[in-house]
Amino acid sequence: MSEERCRPDELRTLFLFEKLTDAQLDWLCQRGRVEVMPAGPVYAEGDPATRFYVLLDGTVVLSRRLRGADIEATRTSQPGVYAGAWQAYLGDRVQQRYPSSMRVTEPSRFFVLDAEVFAQLMNEWFPMAVHLLGGGFLYRANLQGLTGQRERLLALGSLSAGLTHELNNPAAAAVRATASLRERIAGQRQMLGTIAAAPHDHESLEALIRLQEQAAERVPKAQPLSPLEASDREDAITGWLESHGLDDGWQLAPAFVAAGLDVAWLEQVAAAVDAAALAGALRWLSCTIETELLMNEIEDAAARISALVGAAKQYSQLDRAPYQVIDVHDLLDSTLVILAGKIPPGIRVVKEYDRSLPAIPAYAAELNQVWTNLIDNAVSAMDQAGVLTVRTGLDDDRVVVDICDTGPGVPPEIRDRIFEPFFTTKPVGQGTGLGLDISFRIVVNKHHGDIAVDSVPGDTQFRVRLPVTQVNTDPAVSMNSNSLFSERAVVRHAPAR
Repeated sequence: MSEERCRPDELRTLFLFEKLTDAQLDWLCQRGRVEVMPAGPVYAEGDPATRFYVLLDGTVVLSRRLRGADIEATRTSQPGVYAGAWQAYLGDRVQQRYPSSMRVTEPSRFFVLDAEVFAQLMNEWFPMAVHLLGGGFLYRANLQGLTGQRERLLALGSLSAGLTHELNNPAAAAVRATASLRERIAGQRQMLGTIAAAPHDHESLEALIRLQEQAAERVPKAQPLSPLEASDREDAITGWLESHGLDDGWQLAPAFVAAGLDVAWLEQVAAAVDAAALAGALRWLSCTIETELLMNEIEDAAARISALVGAAKQYSQLDRAPYQVIDVHDLLDSTLVILAGKIPPGIRVVKEYDRSLPAIPAYAAELNQVWTNLIDNAVSAMDQAGVLTVRTGLDDDRVVVDICDTGPGVPPEIRDRIFEPFFTTKPVGQGTGLGLDISFRIVVNKHHGDIAVDSVPGDTQFRVRLPVTQVNTDPAVSMNSNSLFSERAVVRHAPAR
């Protein structure tokens, strides 16, 4: 490293200093210095922030340490960009450490101020600005932290309530089916005693057992019938049972119909069993069928619970690495399952998936938060009725996910503000205004994708585009935190369709 003479006229060419007076520029040159840095590191992330750097010429690279690797966040050669101890004016109210590492790729010149000098400059020259910036920074940081935490807790509570509701239905069905199954098994034991007491030869018992096995085998293979078809078949079986001495045939008929059995099969039973034992045999077979149906019901309920738990596991990504290669459809499906309890019956969900899409590298759990926010907003916009469309596709080297609704749309006058933090159109207490802001940060800052909205009454589309291949920057680092740039850039409106 070497030093050069500081020239006020050179400082004036930088956007940071162009409005300063000659006296102020002289003050800077007297207290600061121009340093020429050889290619290599300038400072390291986490070290005490002792210097404020302004690039005069050269190329700087900012990076963050992520899971043992240095991930490049920003690279620029623009004169006047600054980094380092730029928050020194906040003093001990903010931890004064470098938020990232900086290196130069070629010999580069910087105007350098010690942190204490920069803090003195700010407090003496711009006291009102320091109060405003400090108060605004700390207030916003605290408010965003508290509100973000509340947003996450509200989302978690809402999802937990929906998941609990979804789990309760199959669990309750399994409990009911288990209670009924216990009754049927008890009844089957009694009927078996009745059959055993009646006179049967060996061949009749073998035939009856074969019929029982046939009935049990046919239960899972039974094809669903329309209500009219089922009613007609029940009437036919009820008539047959009553003609064979079973006055309660109307109670037994639904089980035989559910198993896909008909009058012809009942005739086989009558041919295999003595007339005196037919009624007991038919009731025993009915009980067998009901037992199989109840076990199927329990199996379906257990499978539904398992699917919901699997969806919750997929949604939360608790057993997965934070950053992984994923199929975006798996994330969308798990989110829709988790949110099913929040989607009113009047809203129809349409999936238009392009299953040929490649898997993409992503923070899966955080993308699920994006889908949750967008779907929840779409459902809220439609109130109780409409069509929610989830569409996927490929746009050049980006995977596209569209969340569409048939609600009233986003008014043009607020469309430019919907991604702003704390901006919400919901009544006080019903929205924090962070859902789309969080989604924006996850998609743009963390995944280097983009998010856009295209809206007319009856057709609103939020489009998320994500890179197919890994981007060689650290999604966890925002440019704001590194001080080189302060404006996020993204196309916020999709082209007209």
